[in-house]
Amino acid sequence: MNELTMEDLTALLRDSAGDIETADLGTQDVSDLTFLDLGYVSLALLQVAGLVKREYGVELADEDVTAVETPRLLLQLINAGLRTEAA
Repeated sequence: MNELTMEDLTALLRDSAGDIETADLGTQDVSDLTFLDLGYVSLALLQVAGLVKREYGVELADEDVTAVETPRLLLQLINAGLRTEAA
């Protein structure tokens, strides 16, 4: 896999933390909203990192994952890991 899309990340967020009542992941662009505004806590992001490791073989540092504030930044972090893994 070359890169994850925002749709892929949305699926990972749903798989790890379910649909959060405050997050309308399916009908609006949430790329630049903060995870706090979306109702996701760092535990959900760490669960996403675990899924990324299992499904794509990319290990992300916990401190990097919890430092990102938006879905766009998390997606960039994951895709950077995918590119490194592929190299």
